[in-house]
Order: sequence, then C-alpha cells, then structure tokens
Amino acid sequence: MGLTSEATVYAMAALSAVCVALLVWLWPRLARQGWRQVLGRLAAIGVTQVAIVAAFACWLNSSYQFFGSWGELFGDTETAPVGVTQASIGNGMGHGVPAGALIQPGTDEQLNRVSGLPTGPAAVNGRVESVKVIGRRTGVVDPAFVYLPPQYFQKAYARQRFPVIVALSGYPGSIFNLAEHLRVSQTAGQLQKSGRMQPTIMVMIRPTIAPPRDTECVDVPGGPQTETFLAKDLPDALKSAYRVGHDASAWGVMGYSSGGSCALQLTMRNPRVYTTAGALSPDYKVKDDPTTGNLFGSGPSRIERANGHDLMWRLKHLPAPQVSVLVAESKHGERGYPQTLAFIKAVKAPMRVTSIQPDQGSHNFPTWVREMPATLQWMSQQLTFPQDVVPRHHPRKRTSPAPVLTSRRP
Repeated sequence: MGLTSEATVYAMAALSAVCVALLVWLWPRLARQGWRQVLGRLAAIGVTQVAIVAAFACWLNSSYQFFGSWGELFGDTETAPVGVTQASIGNGMGHGVPAGALIQPGTDEQLNRVSGLPTGPAAVNGRVESVKVIGRRTGVVDPAFVYLPPQYFQKAYARQRFPVIVALSGYPGSIFNLAEHLRVSQTAGQLQKSGRMQPTIMVMIRPTIAPPRDTECVDVPGGPQTETFLAKDLPDALKSAYRVGHDASAWGVMGYSSGGSCALQLTMRNPRVYTTAGALSPDYKVKDDPTTGNLFGSGPSRIERANGHDLMWRLKHLPAPQVSVLVAESKHGERGYPQTLAFIKAVKAPMRVTSIQPDQGSHNFPTWVREMPATLQWMSQQLTFPQDVVPRHHPRKRTSPAPVLTSRRP
C-alpha cells in the first residue's frame, strides 16, 4: 500500500480501533498488582497512543501530501540515472519520451486527486502534466506538475515560446498542496481565460529535494544542492522539453511560506535566471534550525555563505539586482509584517518592490488563496511574451505571425 493511499489510511484507522478495543478488554487483567501488570499497562497505553497518532498522521499526510512515498518518509530519495542527456520533446510530453530526457513522465497518483483540473481538448482548456524533473548537475529527481495553457496547443502559437512561472511549496509541502490547496493552475487558467493574465506555463515543484530535510533553497556544503537544482537544472530541463522563453525576462518564481522565501532568494541571487518573484508570507533570512541541520558548513567561509542568504544584508552591502519582487504579508495575524515593511523600505533601484498587505490573515492556505490572483496578475505584467520564436523547420515557407499580447518589462 502506498503511503498516501486511502487503503493505508483505513488500515491505520482500523489498527488504532483494534488497539483501543484490546486495551479496554485487557484492562481488568492489567489492573492487578505486580510489576508485570504495571509494565503491561504502560505497554498497552503506549501502543494504543502510537497507533492513534500514526493513523492521524497518515490521514494528514494523505490530505496534504507532505511525503509522497514510504521512501521519502524515511529519507530514501530517488537519484537520477547515469548518462542523462538533454532531449527536445516539443509540444508537451505526449508519447515516446526519449530515454535519458531531462523531463520524464511522472505518476498520476497525486494528480488524479486534484480537483478542478482542465479536461477536454487541450487547445481549448489547456492541460496539466505530471512529470519528473531530472537534475543534470545535481542528480536530483523531483516530481512536478506542469500547466500548459490552451494557446500552447494552438496553431497560431506553434512557433512561440511562452513565459514561465515556477511555483514552490513550503516545507514540508508538496506539489499536491500547490495544485489542490493553493489552486495554482486553476487560478492561472481562470485569469488567462478572462484576459487578466497572458498565456503562461505554470510549473509546480517542491524545493524539498532531500526529504525530510529542509534545505531552504541553499547549496549545502557537502550536501543537497538545492539552489543549483532550481536555478540551473530546472530551467535547463524545462527548456529541453517545452517551448519556454530562453531569456530571464520570461521567467518568474513564486511560493508560499518557505517557498516564498526561496522565490526571493532565487531571484535576488540569480537575476540572470529569474527576474520576477512573488513571495507570500516569506522570511528574509535563512537560518539553521532542527529541520535544516547545518546549511552553511564550517570554517571562515560560513559567515560569508550565511550573509549571502540574508536578504537584508544583501540589500545593505551589495548592489541591488535588476529584478521585480512582490511580497505579501497580513497586517494582523502574521508575525512577519514588521520584517516585510523593513524589507520594502530597504529595496533600492534598480530593484523594484510591490506588496499585498491585507488587514487580516493567517499563515495558511485561505490567506494565500486570496492573494494568488493579484500575485499572478502582477507577475504576468512583468514577464515578456512572445519573447522569441522557435526556429522554422522550413525557412522558405512564410507563415502568418502569431497574435501578440502586450506586456511590460520590469
């Protein structure tokens, strides 16, 4: 049984019920005097409590998909195959993906549980694909959902490269959270259909590449190389498989909670990869904690590496990157509002910042769902489309240009 399957949840619930029944049935015998009876009572109570907690944890994980498999739960993550090479797939995943491609078909177990996904002809409603992203440099294999807008499949846009927004989950969240609870592809599809957002490819991926460790989008010395995966491997893989823009002006990244922190980190540290960031309830400094372990190594360079991931330090001591960022934080109900105001005040040209500041909100999905439409609309205005065209297969054949949607550079 899979970790996230309903069968596992039901089995754990049945096991906990049996433990409770046995505890009630055996308790009169265990109530007698003697050290054996005392140990028996402690063991019975302990086993019952563990069974109940495990059943609740399985239900919670099945609902939010923190860990997608037993291997992830115990830290046994998949590694990339040897000899991975780039391969152009073209118009969506389709069939016959070349062996060794940087984008491989993924399982539909989580995708099938997401509500509100587009159905019917892809050229009318778009499509969401479940894939695995192969890190050519890092060896990471990370699951992702990719939303392709209807225009991606239409003849009028057949030679166009599309802008990309990478959506990152928080810790220990999953792509299921992005699709089902944050409603990334559903919200983008509605905005694009109504003309409030230009046709954009949405890539939902988790920054937790070495679960259960939280690497905070840092290249850990001697450990997981999360920044390299998200800033180099992921864009290379997407460019090899989809018609996406090749210039940084077509690339944005967003996220919630620690995923929002990652979005800011990636954009400010890699402005030649991502030029736009949307951060919902982010932090502005990466610090070690029990879930991260030692992120910055030891020795004289530790302080330098830690400062490099302190965004307030970067704004004070380094030239501001030419990027545009949006930060969202509630005035009441979230602890990070003073830090957000300080960040906004510290930003200087050529970097630009805008904000969403609801009067009330909490650090949860209902708040972030309310902020999503405005965030995506703003990000869409920063990204260029159409950016460039796919080279013609027949240079002498003339075709009509694709429809052009106006956009604004950051």
